[in-house]
Formats: sequence, structure tokens, C-alpha cells
Amino acid sequence: MSQLTDEIKRRRTFAIISHPDAGKTTLTEKLLLFGGAIHIAGAVKSNKIKKTATSDWMEIEKQRGISVATSVMGFNYGDYKINILDTPGHQDFAEDTYRTLTAVDSVIIVVDVAKGVEQQTRKLMEVCRMRNTPVIIFVNKLDREGRDPFDILDELETELKINVRPLSWPINIGAKFKGVYNIFEHTLDLFTPNKQVVTERVEITDVNDPRIDENVGEDDAAKLREDLELIEGVYPDFDVNKYLEGKLAPVFFGSALNTFGVKELLDCFVQIAPTPRPVKAVEREIRPEEENFTGFVFKIHANMDPNHRSCIAFVKVCSGIFHRNENYKHIRSGKFMRFAAPTAFMAQKKNIVDEAFPGDIVGIPDTGNFKIGDTLTQGEEIHFKGLPSFSPEMFKYIENSDPMKSKQLDKGIQQLMDEGVAQLFINQFNGRKIIGTVGQLQFEVIQYRLLHEYGAQCRWEPISLYKACWIESEDDEALAAFKKRKHQFMAIDREGRDVFLADSNYVLQMAQNDFPKIKFHFTSEF
Repeated sequence: MSQLTDEIKRRRTFAIISHPDAGKTTLTEKLLLFGGAIHIAGAVKSNKIKKTATSDWMEIEKQRGISVATSVMGFNYGDYKINILDTPGHQDFAEDTYRTLTAVDSVIIVVDVAKGVEQQTRKLMEVCRMRNTPVIIFVNKLDREGRDPFDILDELETELKINVRPLSWPINIGAKFKGVYNIFEHTLDLFTPNKQVVTERVEITDVNDPRIDENVGEDDAAKLREDLELIEGVYPDFDVNKYLEGKLAPVFFGSALNTFGVKELLDCFVQIAPTPRPVKAVEREIRPEEENFTGFVFKIHANMDPNHRSCIAFVKVCSGIFHRNENYKHIRSGKFMRFAAPTAFMAQKKNIVDEAFPGDIVGIPDTGNFKIGDTLTQGEEIHFKGLPSFSPEMFKYIENSDPMKSKQLDKGIQQLMDEGVAQLFINQFNGRKIIGTVGQLQFEVIQYRLLHEYGAQCRWEPISLYKACWIESEDDEALAAFKKRKHQFMAIDREGRDVFLADSNYVLQMAQNDFPKIKFHFTSEF
């Protein structure tokens, strides 16, 4: 077996997704704790501990306690190399999360035991279903009062439209929570509410072992046996292949804040989760074990380090081995490029890497060469597809508040748009710049980052628009006629494509009826 096949087998690249406040960042941090990547827990919210690695590192995230940019973290756990992509839970940043899902092989969904499945989680599950991405569910916050575990399982099935199979089971919940029976490994884990230590494990032979009664009491032990019997009766046996096809989701219970049930999740995950999978390009399917390197940019992040005004392009390695300082072809521009300082991430700490394997995420310093969706190869013409930009739903004019700083403002807008935080349209009628976003919070983030990272002040002015749609037509005359009639509502995006800015649903429908030869697109992937 070659080094390449060995390395592919070791890798597990996944994203953690959830609704805000379900405990995603906490879970990420506890996984890092087990991987030896950080040495103290509770570092995300605590201001006392500044030196620890946490996944929310942008200033605005620290102030608000929400993740707004996807962080990438890699660490070793036993024989495995794990790459976690922590995604923003806040729905204003859904687009960033959709793109991240194109770069992972599987997903862990975190659900709050009290709130159950929330709207954002349903949307993200749809993206997983579209791509047949395998999913594991972690039901969190069992140390708080919540709903009956069987009710939660029913809700997961109906809301997420996927079959579930519990692989661990809670003994009580809330104040009476005593621990979890690990169905996957037949062990009993006792709960002690402590954020810094890992729980004690009682070795047992099977569910009828008297040691269960000794540790949790006879009543709870009897209820546990009843529950497990019901589970065996109602739910199918766990089938790894169904999980890998995206048809069955294993479910674990625990409390991430108290580091409880996390190790069980991780131990099972590394055994069953998929290794890097083949990726579809426009031309053909690319298999990870191919010799030649290929990769694509799924995210661009400006100012990872505020002292150096630089962008970093995140590249997912799809096949072959990426080598530092080797010449690779940038397909969109047709140029060959060399990368002297590619990095791998451990939250904010980055290390220069000499090589990376399929499933790994490499950060490449970017001086404006890259766009989201760009492909790098050893020369073969390949285009990876499926990195959509969705049609924005909120729009504002962006104006410069400080005429002395117009250069800084232009550069800031340019870099933030490269990141895919929002979309920029230039109105063809009055030449003004319009920023389109999925949510209100993004306007605040843009304004904050322009000021703090570029020293540029912007102000927002209202504009009443319903939707932006990309238009095209095979009939040049029809296109010209449309643009002439709608000239006040025409804009171009950064790629120079025609965009129609409809100010109401009615206007959009009328336009679609009046101009049958024009195609209207609501994502930029067409």
C-alpha cells in the first residue's frame, strides 16, 4: 500500500452544524480537548483565558458570542487525522455554511434537547440530503431539563426526513441525569457535572450486568432495560452502509459543556465515518487516490492576522498530494503558480506545511488571485462545480463616509466580497454600489470590519428591492430589449454578469411573463 492510500484511510473531514446556541462551538472545543489540541476547556466564553485556542477568533465573534466565519481545525486522534470545519450557526451566514458542506465528507448535527429541531437545522439537512452526506446527530444539554428522548427521536425523523438509530441512551435527564449507556460499545458512563474532567466509565458485560443497578439504582436500571428493549424493537439494527449512503443517522446523547458523551461520539465517529470521497467535476469524477493533485477553493478569508493585511484562500485537497513550492495550474487564469507558505490550521495557530493529502484543508496566502470555486491542478483542465451563491434577500446602497479613505473602502469591499460574505452589484443606471446579503447581521459585520480592518467608514442607505436575479438569453435582441426597458433596474455583478433587480414579486412575475426568451436564475451556478 502506498503512502497516499494510507493517508487517505486515516482522514476524517467533517463539519459541525446546528442552530445558534445548540452548543456547537462548545462541542468543537471538547473534540479538540480529546485530540490534545487544547489543554483547558471553557476557553471560548471566558475572558480570563486568553492564550487558549478557540474556534471563534474574529473580534466581532468574541463580542457577540457567535461564530460568523467558518474555522478550520486539524488534529490527530489515535491513528486518525481529523479535520473539523466549524460553521456559523446564525442564519445570516447560511451561505458560508452551504459552501463548507461542499468541502466535507460527513456532518455532525448538534440538537438542543429542550428546543429540538429548529428551522436552520432543517435547511442545512436539505443540503446534506442533496449531496447524500452521511450525518451523525448529537443531542446536547442533557444536564438541563428537556424533552423525552423518544420524542426527540420522533422529531428528528419527521423534521430531518431521515431514519435514526440511537447508539447511546440517557439515564434520566436534567437534575436527575445520571449518565449514558453506550449501545455501540456496551459500556456505562456515569455523569459527574464538571467541566474540566472526563467522566468515569464502568466496564460491564451487557445490559443485565448487576453493576448497572449498583451505580444508578434499581429503578433507573429497570427503566434503562425497558428503554433499550423498546429501542431494539422499534429501530432497525445499526447498518454502517446505510449511514454512509446518507439514509440512516446514528444518534448520541450527552452534555458538551460538561464534556460528557463527547468521547463516545468521537470514538464511534472515527470508526464509521467515511474517508475522503470522490468529487464530481464538470469533466469527470475525481478519485482521492489518483496520483495527480487537484483541489478547489471553497472559502476566502481576509485578515486572519490583523497585523498583516492579507487574505487566505482555503483549498480542499481532492486527489493526489499537495506539495509546497510546486507549480500548480490555476485553471481560471490559465497561469501556473507556486505557493511558498501554505498553512494548516489549528484554530488561530497556523503552521506551514510541506505536504497535504486528500481531505486536508490548506490555507494559501492570497493577493487577489483567487475566487471561490477556483480549481488548482497539475495541468489537467478540470472545473469543480456546485459552489452556489444564493440570490440575496436584503439590499442597501453602500456609501463612503470619509472621502479621504476611498481607496481603503474600495479595497475593503473588494476583499470582503471575495470572501463571499455578501454580494456586490453596480447599478447601471446611477453607478451606485449595492450590497446584497442574506441577513441583517451581515451589514453590521461588513461595517465593523471595514472600519477595524481597513480604516474605512461606510454608511448604508436604504433601497427597496425584492430580489436580484441573474439573467441570460440565447436571443441577443430579446436581451437588449429587456435591458432597455428595465434600464433603471439593471446591474452587473463582480463577474460582469447581467443582474435584474426586481423591486417586488409582482414586477418579477410580470417580467418573466413579458419576456419568455429570458432565463431568470436565483443562484449564480448556471
